[in-house]
Amino acid sequence: MTVYDVARALPGIEELRDHSRGLAMLDAVLCPEWESRYYSFDAHWSEREQLASMKDGQGDEYTIVLSQAGAFARVFAHESMLSPFGELADGQTWPGVLDGVPEAFAEYLTEPAFTDEDGVHVTTACLWREPADTAWHTGTVEYPDAGDDREDPDGSGRLLHLLVDRSAEAYAEWASDYYETPVDLEAVRHVLALRPLTPEVVATLNPEVELADLAEDIAEIGYPTA
Repeated sequence: MTVYDVARALPGIEELRDHSRGLAMLDAVLCPEWESRYYSFDAHWSEREQLASMKDGQGDEYTIVLSQAGAFARVFAHESMLSPFGELADGQTWPGVLDGVPEAFAEYLTEPAFTDEDGVHVTTACLWREPADTAWHTGTVEYPDAGDDREDPDGSGRLLHLLVDRSAEAYAEWASDYYETPVDLEAVRHVLALRPLTPEVVATLNPEVELADLAEDIAEIGYPTA
């Protein structure tokens, strides 16, 4: 799977926004320590932007900026052959990855959060979608035909997996493995549907967390309340 396959499988902007909020809320319940969470959502990244993000703690990540201009997504797989820090890329963003990014998202090409100290965009895959678009767009990339990651050369298939497969089953399976604890499927469905949290749902997901403990997370994520 490459970024082209992912682009065809991703949902529209609003569905992506809602699903990202659900993923972040689930992680907030399952993992009280913010630094150890996988998925996050900042509904107040700026006055006009929200940010959905993922960090796996091993150097891989994605960030998706959501605004009135649409959605701009970058993926970074640190072991990808396309990594700017790999031997093939020679310290530069892989050719084509950022080609065609429209003016509406031009500021994100120099955004310090997405670039290194030399101004190189730390990205192995990039996607964007404006409000009037009927599909996601990507640059035109030629992938090297070498190495063990030829089936997912830019890391987008693996790192955006739970945005492509948005089922409760997919998250429950992933979270059970990642957090090493059983994860209740119905509770996952409740949260991914963005229904207001209840003490019972929270306790089902994590008996060591109470609803009141999540007030700051709920506000940051912009998760619906009763």
